Amino acid sequence: MKFKALVGGLATLLIAHAAVANENDVKKAIGPVLEEMFGPGIKADGVRKAGIGNLYEIQIGGDLLYTDEKVSYLMTGDVLDIKAKKNITDERKQKLSQIKFSDLPLNLAAKQVKGNGKRVLATFEDPNCTYCKKLAEELQKINDVTIYTFIYPIFPQSGEVSKGIWCAPDRAKAWNDYVLKSVAPPTAKCDTSGVDKVLDLGKRLNIRGTPAMFFADGSRVPGYMPAAMLEKALDKGSANIK
Repeated sequence: MKFKALVGGLATLLIAHAAVANENDVKKAIGPVLEEMFGPGIKADGVRKAGIGNLYEIQIGGDLLYTDEKVSYLMTGDVLDIKAKKNITDERKQKLSQIKFSDLPLNLAAKQVKGNGKRVLATFEDPNCTYCKKLAEELQKINDVTIYTFIYPIFPQSGEVSKGIWCAPDRAKAWNDYVLKSVAPPTAKCDTSGVDKVLDLGKRLNIRGTPAMFFADGSRVPGYMPAAMLEKALDKGSANIK
């Protein structure tokens, strides 16, 4: 079974193991445990003190597990701070999902400049995604933004349309024509390897659904937002650039 499926149904597990003392020791000790529990090739991408009792955070892709300093227990689920009334696990996942906006290969995206274009937004979208179409409608209400749309065909029926949009003389126009007006682009007659590059990029960024949005400060928002929320997120993202 794949790691995600196992994690979904995993309860707290007791695993006999020798005591360890620090993050490096925990990482070494947890390695064989993860392979034993979840299969060959599963490894920790990061190990750190969680700042909660004696728990250590184990990062695997975009998922988090927890263990104790002796690596005797492996735990899944959210850690909640009762006093502060916040979800520590969720906040940590949001931080881990952030990127450096300038590292995005923007040449692979359809670019649309509205107004002064000072604010920036990068989206990963499937042309046949219902909420991507709703997002496109909301973006029509937004001004003073540069939108980079990475065409990310995760639906089986979206491959040919995506290639057609990629080969269009004006990709942004072809994208909007399709998602807003259902006007299909001409059949692709160019090198469409860029679509495959976007698919690879999305997988590296652990994008599992569309739309997925990235703001100027690198923050990630999975899913659709109405225009009013988008305005606030764009302003916040721009203000938080360091």
